[in-house]
Amino acid sequence: MKSLVEYVSVMESHKPYIAVLFVQFVYAGMALFSKAAIAKGMNPFVFVVYRQAFASVTLTPFAIFLDSKNAPPLSYGLLCKIFLVSFCGLTLSLNLYYVAINNTTATFAAATTNIIPVITFIMAALLRMETVSIKDVPGIAKLIGSAIAVSGALVFAFVRGPPLKFINWNQATLGDHIQDSSLKGCCSREEWIKGSLLMISANILWSLWFVLQGPIVKQYPAKLRLTALQCFFCCIQSAFWAMAVERNPSAWKLGWDVHLLAVAYCGITVNGISYWLQVWTIEKKGPVFASMFTPLALIITAIFSIFLWKETLHLGSVGGAILLVSGLYGVLWGKNKEEGKSVTNHNTETDLITLECITHH
Repeated sequence: MKSLVEYVSVMESHKPYIAVLFVQFVYAGMALFSKAAIAKGMNPFVFVVYRQAFASVTLTPFAIFLDSKNAPPLSYGLLCKIFLVSFCGLTLSLNLYYVAINNTTATFAAATTNIIPVITFIMAALLRMETVSIKDVPGIAKLIGSAIAVSGALVFAFVRGPPLKFINWNQATLGDHIQDSSLKGCCSREEWIKGSLLMISANILWSLWFVLQGPIVKQYPAKLRLTALQCFFCCIQSAFWAMAVERNPSAWKLGWDVHLLAVAYCGITVNGISYWLQVWTIEKKGPVFASMFTPLALIITAIFSIFLWKETLHLGSVGGAILLVSGLYGVLWGKNKEEGKSVTNHNTETDLITLECITHH
């Protein structure tokens, strides 16, 4: 009986690790499924509309029943603020993200997502929402880590270098693979640069959205309802955008294919299940623990891309990824050390909001 109790105790202690690993697999799947659907011909703007529609339908019942006690009345002014924040952070960011992923790769999308916490920290520091001290080691670590992470993202985007051939693909098969746009894992240099700039812009807007969440949540603390409302606004805004760009009615049709699978996966699994797992992990282990595992999504995505799409990794990309992840850990280490010395309610709340929101990208 004692051994059974010990076994149950061990399993309980490992639940947070299982949860964060599952979340990172979900993030990797998001990049892979999104790339597959858009490479198969789905319009990126239409993709955003359907994804946010699935997200809204998934989150609304939970928001109604679980957030009823925390939901204050919505004023017209607050509703306008939420609408504008949704447009700047969600609508623009997601539409740019899915246009960019069509001109880059799933691995690149997963890599640059790791820079979002760093950009968020820089913006928060510039707006004096985050304290930075150059007189102690944690503050220096955050500054140096931010610089290294940004440099890593730029290296990953613009420095290719020689290819790393882990597996000798058959050249005929590889040629067919490149010609097949539905499985395309690479593109011309001009398309790559365009996609890289769009992806970085999307991440900057997403980071701005994080920073704007703090003031909004103070006025409307019902986080589930706030998230569902922003997903709904994003869906409506993106629908007008998509209808202006895509006039062909056939582009809006969803069949039983990768298009439906991708939008349902992103809307339900990423916006729904991952949200709860992320919040649960933060409550059990804290925000730093949850964020420490974010680079795993890059590794998982890279491995699957190599075998599914025969994607070729380049030396510059690997070096950039190492710099990016190292810089991210530098920022997280500095943040963790500062919180260990002095944790205020304001900082704890801000970190929780940020990590809750990151599950919706």
